[in-house]
Amino acid sequence: MQTTPTTTLSRATLMFPLALVLFEFSVYIGNDLVQPAMLAITQDFGVSSSWAASSMSFYLLGGACVAAILGPLSDRLGRKKVLLGGVLFFVVTCLLILLTQNIESFLLLRFLQGFGLSVITAVGYAAIQESFAERDAIKVMALMANVSLLAPLLGPVLGAFMIEHVSWHWGFIGIAALAALSWLGLKAKMPEQQLSIPKQPIGYIWDDFKQVLKNRRFLTMTFALPLLSMPLMLWIALSPVMLVEQLGLSSLQYGLAQFPVLGGLIAGNLLLLKIIDRFALGQTVLMGLPLMLVGTLLLILGLLIPDYLIWCLILGMTFISFGEGISFSIIYRFALMSSEVSKGTVAATASVLMMLSFFVVIELVRMLYSHFELWAYSLSCFALIALWFAYPRLSLKQIMHERAESGQF
Repeated sequence: MQTTPTTTLSRATLMFPLALVLFEFSVYIGNDLVQPAMLAITQDFGVSSSWAASSMSFYLLGGACVAAILGPLSDRLGRKKVLLGGVLFFVVTCLLILLTQNIESFLLLRFLQGFGLSVITAVGYAAIQESFAERDAIKVMALMANVSLLAPLLGPVLGAFMIEHVSWHWGFIGIAALAALSWLGLKAKMPEQQLSIPKQPIGYIWDDFKQVLKNRRFLTMTFALPLLSMPLMLWIALSPVMLVEQLGLSSLQYGLAQFPVLGGLIAGNLLLLKIIDRFALGQTVLMGLPLMLVGTLLLILGLLIPDYLIWCLILGMTFISFGEGISFSIIYRFALMSSEVSKGTVAATASVLMMLSFFVVIELVRMLYSHFELWAYSLSCFALIALWFAYPRLSLKQIMHERAESGQF
């Protein structure tokens, strides 16, 4: 195992998370800026608009495929070396996509750019969890989420601007420039990791993965994460088609429609920062999930009352995103700390399972959407949140009970 001393949250210790969140922002806007432009990109390549959602699913698949390597590698080489290498790779792939001539090569580069997601989740997040005490780590994650949420807020507006005034290629140039700036910040401010893992045969990596995958609590909390976040991921992937192509909104109206939805996620994260020290850890999740379920019911209600469809979509998604904001960071902490294996390997396993879940569900809902349109989207969101009220909720309450018995607040 690794023994990295934890630090308290202060202005000085925040410099590393701020440098990391700049890269996180670059990776996220690498999706949120590109998705609104996908209708124009598919037209440039002469393919159907149904390819639009594949840009996001291949991005996520790339993140899933490399996480299993990056986590254990960072356990042995150090988080900083792997993180800096991953940021540099992301910059290069953002520039190479400018040379693509067809949708196949475009999606291949999107797949490679998706490696950046695992650099964050399997390496960056693990470093945050190791560097700060429990509640401070959750606060840092919530703060990072708020900054990175500027990506989905600004992305649709910038994407709409690109569609109207400039080529989509400039988006990738800007993303590469931001990631390069993050590389400089991380090189200067990220602390060196103190390693205490003995050198062992490569087979021990697989043994570690098997130990993590045999942990039922880890699996429950990890699969609970995509159940929480998938409705918003589906919204980001499909809302350009739903709002612009199907409901007839302009590119600017589409961008403005994202503000209340993603503003709900920011509000949830800000509320979590204020109340996390007042409640038992996990209580805000039990508050957020009923709100998310109400949000999915509003999506269905909008389909039954077509005159209020857009309003129900936006309000329902705002409820869902707010509930996610007060829940996600805590469930992630519980998942990561449910195993005693080195945190790079645990984070890598969680990242692989989450990204694969995202890829499968987004592609499945994309195919269902081509036949059933908004009914497929709304009922999928309802099913995902409803599943949370089964075993994941019971497991969460068991964790909270054990913490209470051991005197942990």
